[in-house]
Amino acid sequence: MSHIPANVLFLDGRILRVGAENIGGNPRRRSARMTAKVAVKLLPREGPEETDATLVAAAVAGDATAKRMLFERHAPMVNRLARRLLGPGSDANDLVQDAFVEALLGIHQLKNGQAFQSWLGSIVVRTAQKMRRRRRLLERFGLIRREPLDMDAFCSPAAPPDVAFELKAIYALLHTLPAEMHIALVLRRVEDMSIDQIAEQMRLSVSTVKRRLAAAEGRLHSWMQGKEGRP
Repeated sequence: MSHIPANVLFLDGRILRVGAENIGGNPRRRSARMTAKVAVKLLPREGPEETDATLVAAAVAGDATAKRMLFERHAPMVNRLARRLLGPGSDANDLVQDAFVEALLGIHQLKNGQAFQSWLGSIVVRTAQKMRRRRRLLERFGLIRREPLDMDAFCSPAAPPDVAFELKAIYALLHTLPAEMHIALVLRRVEDMSIDQIAEQMRLSVSTVKRRLAAAEGRLHSWMQGKEGRP
């Protein structure tokens, strides 16, 4: 079996590096974007499952195995949230990697280690918002083209027709919304978060979240009415 460097994590065939040589400046993000076709290889866990608080404390002390275990435990959540916020594709893959890089490089800032999942989720949400704003700006200036969405990729074939219709309507509308409404609507309608949870994840006041959701819901209602009224 080939040796796996202690600072390497693998995700979706892409290399994510977190270690001493990546501290300081832009090189740490460039190294996180390296691509390769590799299998997912993670060290097996032995004994009772460690809590997030224990793993965070170990990661802060420089334990590379603890970092890998945090990645392994929370990667499914981050993958799901990234794809729901940005849709499937390279943007979602980049979001997953950027979120883990930011979290593992800044893990010493987390005061409550047991809150790692919520803290990581908020990093995903804020990073997605920045990426969405940047993409809209590039599209506006004609520097990139808006790719057509495969609406069937957003819901399971087994989903009831009314659920499938609503999900497709939400994602068809999302690309016309400002990034802040886009993210808030997905967290509310798809992730089923409460207003308070959305405010915490987006680092906004509850009143601001309510205003953005009301505006997004109004556009969604109008869009769906227009679709239903077409022959």
